[in-house]
Amino acid sequence: MFVTQILASKATPGVLTIDPNVTVSDAVAELAARRIGALVVSTDGRRAEGILSERDIVRELGRGGPDILKQKVSDMMTRDLQIAAPNEDAGSVLARMTEGRFRHMPVEEDGMLIGLISLGDVVKARLSEVSMEKDALQAMIAGY
Repeated sequence: MFVTQILASKATPGVLTIDPNVTVSDAVAELAARRIGALVVSTDGRRAEGILSERDIVRELGRGGPDILKQKVSDMMTRDLQIAAPNEDAGSVLARMTEGRFRHMPVEEDGMLIGLISLGDVVKARLSEVSMEKDALQAMIAGY
C-alpha cells in the first residue's frame, strides 16, 4: 500500500495547518477542538515549515510550566521534518516513524503539502493489507 492510498482512505481530506506566529495556547485549543495530535506549521498553508505535536507541548510544559502557552508556535515546533512522498510504500513510512519515534508525517508532492499521515493511519493500512493477503492465501489453499 502506498501513502496516496492511505490519504485517500482518511475521513477528512487535506491537512490542517497553523501559522507559526499563533500562540501555543491557541494551537492547544485547535488540537483539542479537532481531537487531533498534531498540526503542520505553515505560513501559506502549502509549504510545511514545521510540525507541532502533543508531545512537543507536553515536553515543553514539563520544562517550562504553563508560561510556555504564551509562546509562539514557531518557538516550539519541530523544524527537522521527515516528509513522505505519495508514492512511498507504507512499510517504509512505518519504519521511518518507528525509527524516529514520531507519530505524524507531512506528505508533499512537488514541494507542496498534500496531507498528513499518522502512525495510526499507517498501522491501519498495513493491517488491512495483511488481512487481504491472509484471505488470498486461505482461498488459494482451499482451492477457491
